[in-house]
Amino acid sequence: MIKHNIRLQPLDKKIQVNDQTPLIDVLHEFGIEFPCGGKGTCGKCKIRLLDGEININEIHQQKINKLDLLPDWRLACYSLCTSDIIIEIEQFNHLILADESEFDFTPGHGYGVAVDLGTTTLVVQLVELSTAKVLAVETMLNPQVKFGADLISRIQACLDGNATEMTRIIRSAIGLMIERMLKKNQVEIQKVTIVGNTVMQLIFSNYDVSPLATYPFHTNDLGLKTFDPIALGWNFKVIDKIVFYPSIGSFVGSDIVAGIAATGLYLNEKYTALIDLGTNGEIVLGNKYDIVCASTAAGPAFEGSNISIGMRAVTGAISSLNLIEGEIVANVIGNVKPKGICGSALVDAIAIFRKLDLIGMFGGINSEEKSIRLVGDVSLTQKDIIEFQLAKAAIAAGLQILANTLSIQLADIDKIYIAGGFGNYINLQNVVETGMIELPADKIHKMGNTALIGAKMFLFSNDEIVDQILFKTNHVSLESNPDFQDIFVDKMLFL
Repeated sequence: MIKHNIRLQPLDKKIQVNDQTPLIDVLHEFGIEFPCGGKGTCGKCKIRLLDGEININEIHQQKINKLDLLPDWRLACYSLCTSDIIIEIEQFNHLILADESEFDFTPGHGYGVAVDLGTTTLVVQLVELSTAKVLAVETMLNPQVKFGADLISRIQACLDGNATEMTRIIRSAIGLMIERMLKKNQVEIQKVTIVGNTVMQLIFSNYDVSPLATYPFHTNDLGLKTFDPIALGWNFKVIDKIVFYPSIGSFVGSDIVAGIAATGLYLNEKYTALIDLGTNGEIVLGNKYDIVCASTAAGPAFEGSNISIGMRAVTGAISSLNLIEGEIVANVIGNVKPKGICGSALVDAIAIFRKLDLIGMFGGINSEEKSIRLVGDVSLTQKDIIEFQLAKAAIAAGLQILANTLSIQLADIDKIYIAGGFGNYINLQNVVETGMIELPADKIHKMGNTALIGAKMFLFSNDEIVDQILFKTNHVSLESNPDFQDIFVDKMLFL
């Protein structure tokens, strides 16, 4: 078999592949994402050819022309390796929340592993059960990103015949992460707890996701699932069991069950909310008597996939913006030239635009220009502003409808916890000023990776916490609420 060398810049990594290997099969391991699922429509996987040859067929050329790329650019999703090449890629150093928060626990024996199986990122921790001390942490991109950045792309990939492969690679990735920790820590694992959204749960468990592809998006496979390591293809022993915790609804998974546990929301007398702003957007509201939850379509804007210059929180992304003496000043991850904007800075940008009267209450650019420049070559278009309005309205309307469901006012909410990778970096005052959350900033608290905190808590329980949460939690379909459209449109305004 003919072999070729690929050198990746600016990572300065060298890999060897077989002739005719699709680049999509190898580059996702280095952080290259394929938001459109490898269809060549988004251009996010573009690579610059520095040396060697990458042949371009007619369809590939059409895609390049449509994206208006220069001659030395290629799309990784349409490229095969047929010679030694040097290519320039973005240096995707993902900021993954590997939580180390303290929590109350009853000491146990042995060692456990907690897993946060996210759509975009994976976090695995080895925990000493007598002390709750984290002994090791492994993080990586979810290798399923090669099939698309969001849940809809993953579901479609399963429908297109990739379900078995997607199950295999996610099981293999988590098993490999655990093996890495065990090489440095010679211990036996007592229990493995896994949490994730509903789609991730179904794919990991090798269940059918097709019911989530069409209305009414209902599946009967939401319950707790247990596995043994041999069935998962893992080369190590687990003394007790491997558990993937149950989901609440079709698009509200066990990561939210874990978040409810982490916040203690289900034990509080006063009303508390949890908003998880990650690849998906989930909202929970309730107290010790009653809990309601819903999923929203906020993720794509805040994670960058629906924004023209949107990026995740990686090198070159503007992470925050400040207005200093009338000038917009940017903080850029990696202290390099800004290449785009991530979700936290998008919130800042809109708040600043409103302060400077650059956009009106309906979101229109007051100058009637097509875009507003931030810093350098980075600008936000009118479409980007609309995408933000849709995302912030989804959050605001979701919280309002959940409050209505419980027959309470927003002012009755005592605390709001913001979770998720995006939520950890946002400016809370700007969140309030844009109208995303219509409560005072001092009621809003960042809590990091609540899914991982909850997964660790489950290592110390006999599932009684989960049973309590599920008993009092109801899933609400926002779209089926008769007032949803009116509330949604109202929440799009900047007041």
